[in-house]
This record gives sequence, C-alpha cells and structure tokens, in this order.
Amino acid sequence: MFTWLKSLWRTDQTILFETDTMKKFLIVGLGNIGEKYHNTRHNIGFKILDQLADEEGFGFEDGKLGAVSGFKHKGKSVLCLKPATYMNLSGKAVRYWMEKENIPLENVLIITDDINLPFGTLRLKGKGSDGGHNGLKSIQQLLQTATYHRFRFGVGADFGQGRQVDYVLGKWNDEETPKLPERLKKSADLIRSFVFAGAKNTMNRFNGT
Repeated sequence: MFTWLKSLWRTDQTILFETDTMKKFLIVGLGNIGEKYHNTRHNIGFKILDQLADEEGFGFEDGKLGAVSGFKHKGKSVLCLKPATYMNLSGKAVRYWMEKENIPLENVLIITDDINLPFGTLRLKGKGSDGGHNGLKSIQQLLQTATYHRFRFGVGADFGQGRQVDYVLGKWNDEETPKLPERLKKSADLIRSFVFAGAKNTMNRFNGT
C-alpha cells in the first residue's frame, strides 16, 4: 500500500518534493471544473485521478491553476493534477507544475478521453496528434512538442452528425455506468505501472485491454 506523500507547502501553495528529478512524476487528468461536468465523458481524467486518490489514501487541495496532491513510494514522488483552467487552457497548468517541480517531460502522463476508442479501452502512447482534443491542443502548443505520454480512455462515438460536443459533455449511459468501476481500477493500475514499471512495459501490459 502506498504511503501518504507528506508535502511541504510554501505560502504560494507550491509543493516541494525532496527527491531526485528523474524520480518525480506528474500525472494530469484532463477535465472541466464545475458540478455540471462532474460525471461526463470528457471528465474521465478527473474521475481516474479520483479513483487513484481513493485507493492510495490522499485528497486533493486547491493549488495554482488546479487541484493537486500525490503520494511517494519506493523513492518516487508522484504529483497528481486536475487543472482548473478548463479544457482548452490545460497546457497552462501542465507547464506551470512541470516548471515549478522541475519534472522532465518523459515523466509526465496526460489522461484524456478518446472518441476513437471503444468504451473502456485503455491505450498509452508516447507521442501523437491532438486528435482534435482541445486539452491536448493546448498542451502541445505550450510545451511545443507532440512527444509526451498520453493515456487515452475510450469513450466511444455513439453520436450523430454534429452531436460530438453534446456526447462528450454528456453523462455515462445506463450500459456504461455499471462497467466504469472495473475500468477505473484498471486505469489506476496503469498509472502505477507507468511510474514504477516504465512506459514500454505498461504499453505491453495494458494497451487494448
């Protein structure tokens, strides 16, 4: 079981990790703040981080540009971030915390929904296009690279022409809802694998499951 990360807070709410740079990780779940977005497909990044927090026993607190928290285990420190910038400005929060905590790009993982994958399908990639996703567009623009790890959670594409926005901002249906808990647990396992087993091993183990 992972232990609590005892974070040291400055007056500007910056978390300090006393660990080597290469042992620091930033896990970012993309979503939109506000109760109306709480249980929508587009907020799966928030939901997955909430699952990880429940399993590892930590809670999020308001910080600069988002809610932050994390844990430390086996010499590695993991900072989890739910940006409060809304989706199309997610890159601001990602860049801020990378720079503040001096976290290398290869240790950053972005969690996002993907309409091009069937519901519940998990896929980790080390680079790629933004796929029309506004959160990824913002991150790619501000980091000036498309080479970063992204964890795509499939939400399917069961919508008619011109209804994509309504679909991703819609809530899980009656068929998806009972299947979510198992998929969320699997997603938390994927994150731990990324941190402690590496991206390649994680891809081999989880992609397509």
